[in-house]
Amino acid sequence: PLDVYSRLDEIAAGGYEKLSKEDSGYFLKCFGLFDKGEDFMLRVRVPIGQLTSKQAIRIGEVAKEYGDDYMDITTRMQIELRYLKIENIAAVLRQLHEVGISTFQTGVDNPRNIVSDPLDGLAFDNVIASKPIVDELQSLVIENPEWISVLPRKFNTAILGSLSNSCNIFGHDCCFALANKEGEFGFNIYLGGKVGVQAQDINLFVKPEQVAGFYTALLRLFKIYGYRDNRNKNRLYFLLQDVGIENFVKALKKEAGIDFASAGQTMVQSENIALGANKVLLRNNTYAYKMVIPTGIFSGSDMIKSAEVSKSFGSGVLRLSYDQNLYIPGVEKEKIELLEATDIIRKYKSNNTIFFNNMIACAGSKTCSFGVIPNKPDAIEMATFLSSEVPIEQGSVRMNWSACPKGCGVHSIADIGFEGCVAKDEAGNRVDGVHLFLGGKITKGAQEAKKLHKALPLTEAKHHVKYLLKAYEKFKLRSETFECFESRFFGGNYTYQALGFYTKINYLLNEKLGLDLFFELDISPKTYKKENYEI
Repeated sequence: PLDVYSRLDEIAAGGYEKLSKEDSGYFLKCFGLFDKGEDFMLRVRVPIGQLTSKQAIRIGEVAKEYGDDYMDITTRMQIELRYLKIENIAAVLRQLHEVGISTFQTGVDNPRNIVSDPLDGLAFDNVIASKPIVDELQSLVIENPEWISVLPRKFNTAILGSLSNSCNIFGHDCCFALANKEGEFGFNIYLGGKVGVQAQDINLFVKPEQVAGFYTALLRLFKIYGYRDNRNKNRLYFLLQDVGIENFVKALKKEAGIDFASAGQTMVQSENIALGANKVLLRNNTYAYKMVIPTGIFSGSDMIKSAEVSKSFGSGVLRLSYDQNLYIPGVEKEKIELLEATDIIRKYKSNNTIFFNNMIACAGSKTCSFGVIPNKPDAIEMATFLSSEVPIEQGSVRMNWSACPKGCGVHSIADIGFEGCVAKDEAGNRVDGVHLFLGGKITKGAQEAKKLHKALPLTEAKHHVKYLLKAYEKFKLRSETFECFESRFFGGNYTYQALGFYTKINYLLNEKLGLDLFFELDISPKTYKKENYEI
């Protein structure tokens, strides 16, 4: 890979005519460059989402000059630039590197960008600041020839030193979750997470000073023993399944030369600490102001403006979040009104509804060859529709969209999840659709959502979601999150078959037949989740 990196200027000058299949299909991906046929997408590594204003401005300038003024904020708390011409790829990487930004190892078989709490080191619920630990891990493996594309498959890592789960902590190959062991703070370890599978508790407690030793030992084991014969089964999960947790833990301790303690008590207790608010008080008595960026679609121009207002009203930095939004930290209370009066904040302030606030959507069919539906536009259209139909002010709901079964939009752990598919309309025509999921969990542990409906046309799906949210609006407790509501009310009272019937019959009665009849749920049903009684 480094030989290819040293030839970037030559590759850029040669154009598409001289671009080899090996370089476009693999080696350039080692440095975040993905060939899209006529142009390139570039993944920009932003460790735990933290950008200085200088870095943010440079990314914005690069997007404006070379990438149609477009960028995506992703669920790995980093940036994707698009529409880069091959003749400019070397210049882009050089300009980013000048301000300390790397694109190394953001694709293929590498340790990917590490995610954490976007308010790491700032929030009241942050017990262990993760950034110093992440900096150490980065220094060991990123841009280190020993670790560039030597793993059997990609390797996702999350480290959370906070009480609130703001980075899907249980959904990665390697998860360091805040824990307490006999009064000492550190991390319980969960391994083997991937799309559709939550990581397993391996019953180990790792102290902050032991993280680097644990992590490099884990990578070495995966490098040596991970499968390489089938890319669909090369993730760490499959190795753990065959070897077993107990045997793997023994090998880990031996490789690290550390007899790690058994697990303590995992302390992750809640969803994102902001809980739907557009600002949150920090330890230093300033605020982190949240800009809601629907599905992460952003521009270079707006990135520059965001950095500038952070310098004027905040601490001069930006924090990207797992839910594809960004925070401006360090805003004093008396400056909030001045900040909200700026053009860039006014532009995005209307997005601060519960339907946009925690929404996630992957790229979709426009820019991803795997995408079945456009996805990002669909998610925005759904949230806009719900904002007008069910305008809930106090609450929180996580709606995640994946454009295909690969699940890059992490729909499987959402309150309400959408997986893109082909559906059929009443005339039998093929149309864009979704499988609709309900009941994913991320607090105190993780739980996969269950499929409520298969292959709904998008034009129909929005009404099913509307009826679920009408029940939430009517029966939720004060400021109760949808995750808690789903467990208490839906999960406590009804089978999924009954809930599916509830949304379907109301769609038929109202949207199809126009009868203005509403089939209500009961606050205290006496059916005891028995289907024959429910029917």
